[in-house]
Amino acid sequence: MKRSILTLCLLALLGTAQAQSLDECQRAAESHYPLIRRSGLIAQTAELTVRNIEKGWLPQITASAQATYQSDVTAWPERMQETLQRMGLQMKGLTKDQYKLSLDLQQTLYDGGAIGSQSALARQEGRVQEVQNEVNLYQVRKRVNELYFSLLLIDEQIQLNDDIRALLLSTEQRLTSMVEGGTAATSDFEQMKAERLSADGAGEKLRLQRSILQQVLSALCGIEVSKPVRPELTTASSTGVRPELHLFDQEMKLTDIRRKALDTQLRPKLLLFAQGYYGYPGLNLFEDMMKRQWSINGIVGVRLSWQLGALYTRKHDKAKLRLQHDLIENAREVFLFNSQLEEIQQKEQISQYRHQLQRDDEIIALRTSVRRAAESKLAHGIIDIDGLVREVNKEHAAKIQRAVHEIEMLREVYQLKYTNNH
Repeated sequence: MKRSILTLCLLALLGTAQAQSLDECQRAAESHYPLIRRSGLIAQTAELTVRNIEKGWLPQITASAQATYQSDVTAWPERMQETLQRMGLQMKGLTKDQYKLSLDLQQTLYDGGAIGSQSALARQEGRVQEVQNEVNLYQVRKRVNELYFSLLLIDEQIQLNDDIRALLLSTEQRLTSMVEGGTAATSDFEQMKAERLSADGAGEKLRLQRSILQQVLSALCGIEVSKPVRPELTTASSTGVRPELHLFDQEMKLTDIRRKALDTQLRPKLLLFAQGYYGYPGLNLFEDMMKRQWSINGIVGVRLSWQLGALYTRKHDKAKLRLQHDLIENAREVFLFNSQLEEIQQKEQISQYRHQLQRDDEIIALRTSVRRAAESKLAHGIIDIDGLVREVNKEHAAKIQRAVHEIEMLREVYQLKYTNNH
């Protein structure tokens, strides 16, 4: 009861949409998986970062206030003070406590390409994150494949179990008539009934496993997957490009942009600056020595700066970027090598499954013939019920083996498609 309520709640959350084919499930899973929303967030974050960097071209304004007390200040020589006093001029001099309320403005005229390189670096970092997200989303396809083919396999097992149950039930009904007619023992009937009940229990167990798989696959896809359809057996081509290779390309571009950014650190910077302040003393020290009052002052100019400290680490920085480039190239080679090994192994397994299915068909035909002969022998009293049960179980095992091999071959075909991004 609880399980039924839980299932209904899950289906209500998933909605009424249904998916049956493998392609439908993969598309639904990719659009439903939470990582799909991350792509938009990455793009927005990169754009905001670039906008903030480009604001470096706007005037940079700084407001400040300060109050100081100095050990000494600019003053007139004593002889000059005496001369000025004889002339009737009182020079109080500057006070040791000084105050300033200032507003500074800087406008970049030339930055050596630093802002442009930082913007390009932020955009490329965002692109790398987006492609990494695509790689993670691509891996969802593999999870869908595993669940989908597991569900197909268990459906096949349920169907085969229903077939053997129907066969056992039919034999059980014949034995009922034979027991009534005195041509079969009651123990034979009871043994056949026990086999049929065992098949009933196996079917219930399989259906419970199917319910769990179906709910997990539906939750992954975001829509109900009620009855999967066996995909066609097609040949996988190798024309696609895996998103991992795109990721390696973008990481390579990122190292190139970082290498170019090193050059901007060695270029000079040209700034236009202006400063205005209200305080004491001002720029006119002679006037402030006499009046000791606050005044408004200002200065405008151009500043050229050249920071050469980047030369100290430039050699090591370039060496580190070369190592990063080599690491990315090595990761690409490892990925291609492993993908090639997987492709060889998958193609070989597909070929083996094709030959195995041919043998399975022959075995099933022989087992079916032997089982029918055993039924005839039982009806004529030549063999006992144990002999018939053995032959029925052997035929059922052969059919299960063939179903497993067929589903596994399909799984390998679509795993090969995943490897080749077909």
